[in-house]
Amino acid sequence: MMTEPTRIPPRDDRGTQPAPWRRPRVVLWTAAGVVTLGFLVALEIVARGYGFSGPITEQSREVIFAPESGPLLYGGLALTMVVLTWRQRLIALGVAAGVDIVFFLVRWALDADMNFGNGALWVVLGVAVLGLTRRTGHERTLLLKGTGLGLLLVAGHKTGDTWLLITSKTRATVLDAYVAAADHALADPSWLVGRFLDATAPVSTGILHVVYGQLPLAAALVGLYQLRRVAVERRFPAHHLVRTFLMIGLLGPAIYMIFPVVGPVFAYGTDGGAWATANLWPDTLPPVTDPRPIPFDGITPRNCMPSLHTAWAVTLFVHSRDGSRAMRWAGTFWLVGTLTATLGFGYHYGADLLAGVVFALTIETAMRCSAHGWDRAGVRLVALGTTVFAALLASYRWLPTEMAARPWLFGPLLLLVTGAVIYAYVRTARAARERVREPKPEVPGQRPAPEAEESAEPADPTDAAGAAEAATTGTGTGTTGESGATDAKPELV
Repeated sequence: MMTEPTRIPPRDDRGTQPAPWRRPRVVLWTAAGVVTLGFLVALEIVARGYGFSGPITEQSREVIFAPESGPLLYGGLALTMVVLTWRQRLIALGVAAGVDIVFFLVRWALDADMNFGNGALWVVLGVAVLGLTRRTGHERTLLLKGTGLGLLLVAGHKTGDTWLLITSKTRATVLDAYVAAADHALADPSWLVGRFLDATAPVSTGILHVVYGQLPLAAALVGLYQLRRVAVERRFPAHHLVRTFLMIGLLGPAIYMIFPVVGPVFAYGTDGGAWATANLWPDTLPPVTDPRPIPFDGITPRNCMPSLHTAWAVTLFVHSRDGSRAMRWAGTFWLVGTLTATLGFGYHYGADLLAGVVFALTIETAMRCSAHGWDRAGVRLVALGTTVFAALLASYRWLPTEMAARPWLFGPLLLLVTGAVIYAYVRTARAARERVREPKPEVPGQRPAPEAEESAEPADPTDAAGAAEAATTGTGTGTTGESGATDAKPELV
């Protein structure tokens, strides 16, 4: 008896059943891209109004002209290469080096400014062109995500520089007197650590200058460790360090506009020049008087509140907890070293550091929940962190004299509310980690989750027949046309 063949539902370009749950994500990513582009255009317009170039112009000119930071461009290339195989990575590095050599020779012949990094930017853009013209479906999306990640690293740095210039041009006065008064409740840690570094220089200052300046490099290493299996699994992890790092750099400078502060070494030290209130840091504590806004120059960035170096170091510390023992120790060392450097070099007050810790944990929780799903604990923690952060800024601005007069009350209170956010984060993160590790019971007849299908299916078959053929012949249409069979030896990344 003839039976009608079973109809197989059409599959999408990754060999999986059509997934309605993917459509909201596409809409979300599209909306995020439009908002980001609008933000960069607005920043470019504002920067041009003050007579200097914005992030779009600065990044575009580095396609031809000498870049400001070659290592930064190669860091962006390293992030892009996480989606490539080892063979493709070697080719990409060779092309980048070759382009840089050509640019070097041309600039040397023309007696132009010398620097490197154009080749790295060319390769990153080339990966985007390759994805748009030679790949389809999931492979195209993967290459474009890698390109976006590399470009965002550079664009984030350019955006931060533009933000800092805007703060110096738009905020004629600074609120250092308020923060310095509030810092009396914390026993003036910047003055204490500054004296310690003066007594132990040059050994301590030499080490801490490296720690402070190479924080982006440490973060890039941790980020690359977390993304090391992207080339094998053909997908990015749901959440990683780079996401939080970039979001902190995007949102943090907006707070600078609300609460402009230059730091004790500028407001009370020699680096402030004629604009400094007095040459007090770090030998003499500033007097506790009725604080008022201080007029300051139009060059020094108002980049203290909150301390983004502290926020980034906290994020690095958090994400290093899932690594090896050496990585956990390195994360701890970088956190302690960064906190010591920000205080000891006079770049920040103690109050800035507390705000930076709360800011980092709030952003980290929000980014983790956006990747893994919002739950009640995550919502409560984001609400708590936002409330505490706003309360810290309000108390620094409106209660600094009272805080300086009653350090026995406000000092422990500041530490208590910051500790409450840390404690809540540890509990929430631990519970979320246990839920992820908890084995889920298998239901007979239930299809695997979409994530499982993504890693199990071939990379780019367009229908059920293609999937069956790929499984039978051991071939698949990935980025390089290499074997996609399940019994193939996975490539080491």
